[in-house]
Amino acid sequence: MTNTTYTVIFYLFAAITVFSAAFVVFSKNVVYSAFSLLFTFFGVAALYVFLSADFIAVTQIIVYVGGILVLLLFGVMFTNKIMVTNLKTEVLNIVPGILLLITITGGLIYTFLTRADWYTTDDQLQGSVVEKIGFETMSRYVLPFEMASILLLLALIGAAFLARFDNPRKMNEK
Repeated sequence: MTNTTYTVIFYLFAAITVFSAAFVVFSKNVVYSAFSLLFTFFGVAALYVFLSADFIAVTQIIVYVGGILVLLLFGVMFTNKIMVTNLKTEVLNIVPGILLLITITGGLIYTFLTRADWYTTDDQLQGSVVEKIGFETMSRYVLPFEMASILLLLALIGAAFLARFDNPRKMNEK
């Protein structure tokens, strides 16, 4: 593919990401916001692919789309009386938010154009980054990796203990 094709595809995914993210923020229906969040996550994953960060792109899809978004959708869909209640969000302070958005975006664009030293090269990355990440994780960084997994396991056990119904502390309070 030519450089123009890559540019057009990049701007297409960037537009999908920005417009779906705006729909998440400005939609008054929670279900529609959750479904547009799906397009935002896929757009961000596609942008990671364009940055040659394939591992982060796959992680984005697995963690956010596969885990968090599906959990959010099931939570909204299986909530009791979802059709009876008026499940809408009210967007407040639109004008100050848009002014703040324009100010911050203008400042970022000014900073990027005037102060940033961009390093560009015509060299393409060879191979996959996943192999390098896996090697480093299982060799040099195996201790922090295992410590993080033990910490997450302890947090899961603690959450299950606090959430169970026959909690001894709750029984003693009655």
